[in-house]
Amino acid sequence: MATVPIPAGTSALLLDIEGTTTPITFVKDILFPYIREHLEDHLSNHWEEDECKQDVHLLKKQIEEDMKQNRACPVHAVDQTVHTDEEKAIREVVDNVLWQMAADRKSTALKQLQGHMWRSAYASGRIKGEIYQDVIPSIKRWKGQGLKIYIYSSGSVEAQKLLFGYSVEGDVLELFDGHFDTCIGSKVEGKSYEKIAAKIGCQPEEITFLTDVAREAKAAEEAGLNVLVVVRAGNMELTDEERANYKLITSFNQLELMGRV
Repeated sequence: MATVPIPAGTSALLLDIEGTTTPITFVKDILFPYIREHLEDHLSNHWEEDECKQDVHLLKKQIEEDMKQNRACPVHAVDQTVHTDEEKAIREVVDNVLWQMAADRKSTALKQLQGHMWRSAYASGRIKGEIYQDVIPSIKRWKGQGLKIYIYSSGSVEAQKLLFGYSVEGDVLELFDGHFDTCIGSKVEGKSYEKIAAKIGCQPEEITFLTDVAREAKAAEEAGLNVLVVVRAGNMELTDEERANYKLITSFNQLELMGRV
């Protein structure tokens, strides 16, 4: 396995999760099905609680924004089994959430609700966060060499902390210096990475971003970050042009910080 040097001048690594630190299958086959299976029960059981009310409020604001921007929205079919206003409201939220998930939306409203639902599943042990075997040893090595490690994912910060706090490797949250989600901006917009650099307190060129998605790599590069694209089994195939444009790694074990012990 060829060694790939971490770009000179790097003081911080910014890591994507899905397809980078964690198998896509964990998200698609475990996390998302959990939401679909338990969504209606979750809303029914917590409907009057403040946290759930806030989640629903954000979802409604997202719908309003979608309509204002003439974006596609779910169409609610008439359901004769729904009799009360609460049942109708819950069914509309369920329809919206399932529609957003089917469309692979990355809205903050959706990700917040999902994070709140996953919390109880992680805490009860029904779900444990999956992490590639090369990830934690590599992060420990980089931390020992003085690098700071940050996460940037479309999943909410809460969901990120749950994954790493209740992982198959145990609680590894102490390894991370910070977390970012779509509250700071979309992962395919360069401005998001500029904001992250400002929050971290370093220049964009001092950050190296690891992701499996070429559009994210392009946005980060435009913002001045160094970029490495992670190629793992199950990830979206890269085009020949993308393979030519970016440095590729298949394991964190390949990355070496040159000039430091």
